[in-house]
Amino acid sequence: MPNILALEANTNSFLLPEGLIIVKTYYAKPGEVTREWLLIDAEDQVLGRVASTAAQILKGKHKPQYTPHVDVGDFVIVINADKIKVTGAKASSKTYYSHSGYPGGLKEEPFARAMERHPERVIEHAVKGMLPKNTLGRAQGKKLKVYAGPEHPHQAQQPREISLEG
Repeated sequence: MPNILALEANTNSFLLPEGLIIVKTYYAKPGEVTREWLLIDAEDQVLGRVASTAAQILKGKHKPQYTPHVDVGDFVIVINADKIKVTGAKASSKTYYSHSGYPGGLKEEPFARAMERHPERVIEHAVKGMLPKNTLGRAQGKKLKVYAGPEHPHQAQQPREISLEG
């Protein structure tokens, strides 16, 4: 086993006797995370594109300090959820299913009816399907705020609006 000598006391680099440098991987710690509020306007945007962008921000994959096992993501506000679009024939063929747990308790709701009754849940369902299915994913999902209209109660957080292509 070769002797490993530290180059500097406060760096993550080590120098091996052969002249090779080893750089240790940085992992974010939960206390070091700074969160930002981002705003996505879903008007005339495609559901999947909005959902995948929101999921990446919630996970924190847009940050250089992304760590898979730590919640480093930002808060996401989605407005105008009632004006979102889907491509192809999904508007008439997409169906949402839920089950009560009892025999014969399967309920189905077409996309068009879901958009009439609660358009926020359509985006929440799409985004949460793209997050991890564990405690970390549930914590990330709580940072998603979806509103049907253009108004939201998070003006005090001064959200930064991001634009989506398309």
